[in-house]
Amino acid sequence: MNKLFIKLLILLLITSYKANSQTIVPVDNWMDYLESMATDTENQQQAETLFTELSYLTEHPFNINLVTAEDLQRLPFLTDKQIEELCNYREKYGQFVSLYELKQLVTFDFTTIGLILPFVYIEDQKDNQFNGKKRKEYGKSEIHFRYDQGFQQKKGYMNYPDSVLEASPNKKYRGEPYYHSLRYSYTRGSHIQLGVLGEKDAGEPFLTNGRKGYDYYSAHLLIKEIGVLKSLAIGDYKVSFGQGLVISNDFSPSRSSQVLQTKRRTNGFRRHFSTNETDFFRGVASTIALNKVDLSFFYSQRKLDATADSMLITSFKTDGLHRLPRENDKKRTVSTHTAGGNIRYATAPFSVGFTVVGYYFGDKRIEPEQKPYNVFAFRGNSAMNMSVDYQLKIKKVTFYGETALSQNGALATLHGLQLSPASYISWLVSHRYYDKRYQAFYGNAFGQNSSVQNEQGVYFGMQLFPEASWRLSMYADFFSFPWLKYGVDTPSSGKEYMAEAVYTPRNKLSFSIRYQQKETESTQINRRQRLRLQTIYAPSSTVTLRTTLNGTLYSNSPEESMGWMISQSLGFKSSSFPFQLDGYLSYFDTDDYYSRITSYEKNLLYSFSMPSYYGKGLRLALSFKAEIVKKLSFSAKIGWAHYYDRELIGSDLEEISGKNKMDLNTLICWKF
Repeated sequence: MNKLFIKLLILLLITSYKANSQTIVPVDNWMDYLESMATDTENQQQAETLFTELSYLTEHPFNINLVTAEDLQRLPFLTDKQIEELCNYREKYGQFVSLYELKQLVTFDFTTIGLILPFVYIEDQKDNQFNGKKRKEYGKSEIHFRYDQGFQQKKGYMNYPDSVLEASPNKKYRGEPYYHSLRYSYTRGSHIQLGVLGEKDAGEPFLTNGRKGYDYYSAHLLIKEIGVLKSLAIGDYKVSFGQGLVISNDFSPSRSSQVLQTKRRTNGFRRHFSTNETDFFRGVASTIALNKVDLSFFYSQRKLDATADSMLITSFKTDGLHRLPRENDKKRTVSTHTAGGNIRYATAPFSVGFTVVGYYFGDKRIEPEQKPYNVFAFRGNSAMNMSVDYQLKIKKVTFYGETALSQNGALATLHGLQLSPASYISWLVSHRYYDKRYQAFYGNAFGQNSSVQNEQGVYFGMQLFPEASWRLSMYADFFSFPWLKYGVDTPSSGKEYMAEAVYTPRNKLSFSIRYQQKETESTQINRRQRLRLQTIYAPSSTVTLRTTLNGTLYSNSPEESMGWMISQSLGFKSSSFPFQLDGYLSYFDTDDYYSRITSYEKNLLYSFSMPSYYGKGLRLALSFKAEIVKKLSFSAKIGWAHYYDRELIGSDLEEISGKNKMDLNTLICWKF
């Protein structure tokens, strides 16, 4: 009776809306979330991998009445508390009848609802059953063909006499001036995923220089949840255990408006279906579930790009580009063998895991050129790491952490405490200590450095909901680097702050203001301040307007530089036929590269870019997606940038003569 009463009450509360609607506001807010996560990262390839994963999930959303907590953990913007409340609500009150019921969840503010909407749906109960029999799961296939082309000729594609190229072979790219990729995927329910991917970057040969095919190939088969077999990955896959002190291919948690999202979730093995050519493993991996214990093992053998001779490896190349002869000479020159495993015991309130990973570089040794800042870098041809991680939940308190050792006996540790005394407030404090001697080739954890080494820090985060229309987020990160860093010839320290307020007076309107400051101090003080004002307005269920003002102030005493950008985007998604249109216009004015503005603009499926703009200019972009026939769609985006302050755009072989730069992206998708 209580469940029936609550259901009727919810239906009464939402009678002013279309109860069968699957969207509240047609905004891809998750792209803004990813922008805030990726702005400060040094690894754009990992950001691209996360974008690919989220793009796939928007095309294959979860049935909110069937989705598991483990699947929801694939959405990085959801907190553990939000996932727990959603599952408990469903268990207590029965299945969702409308996505508007998400507004009844205390921890789900308007921003969170906007983030999750593209990833969930409610299935018509009539479609979910056939005469009382369980619906048969059929396999689904997809083919995506992407082609990108720039209109202006870049310096790297100019024609030179053979005599010039013989003397200077790296004056010209080896391949054609376009990008394209082809990917095929097959899924059968939630148990089988298979995929094949081929890609060439612009400048890499496809039909020239004796090459007939793509520069990069990837393939995978992932089987999940069949008896005691939790997962089996064959081919290319990703690994993540603990907090990333030993191994993680995930996008590193960044300091963003999601201030409580610094904790990694142990994801085990997942497929690699991205054009990221670096952060993955190739081989076999499996997890066996025995009651409350998971046993995971993996082995990988693949070749990496590196500067190496017959004996020594001096540096690794991670951008995946093979456009020039000197880049091609570094292609897959080092063979790596990696093996490891994880044993995990987990219950609802408590989990503990033990991880071991070893790696071997064959007949070559890593010997980077000796510099003061890399005195403690790894040298040798094999190494091992091990760690213990844990998580403990006691009512409204969560403890988590990981402690790891490298082969040389150095320590790295990260611990966090999250407290939610009431539904409207949450705190987080996290401490990290990464010894300057700690070495983990596959480590990727929360911090200011790109590597898990030479860093100490304390992070404080708080999220507050003073009332239903407001969300306040704040963090402070205090850190130090006891040893030298690249480009910094003394030990250094710093601090970073962020505060954001989001006001949503009603579903169709949202205002936000975000201020961020980062300061580092060594022989001098460097300070970068960022301010963002944004308004989102949805006058109807098909139209969304977004206005954003970004400002940057960079100071390197005694010099200062400033920059600002104002942008306007328009999104239209038809409710009567499969057509979507997005427009973007911005004006930017910055003093120099140091005050550059990074801005995300809507792109095609699986196509991620975070361009930075500096100087004075305009950026205009227009994209659309339309279904040509049933299950066959075509998407395209054309972008144009005009600079007022220069006659040359770009540098080195990417240089373009003139004030304008125009590019075209296209994508054909066939589902069958």
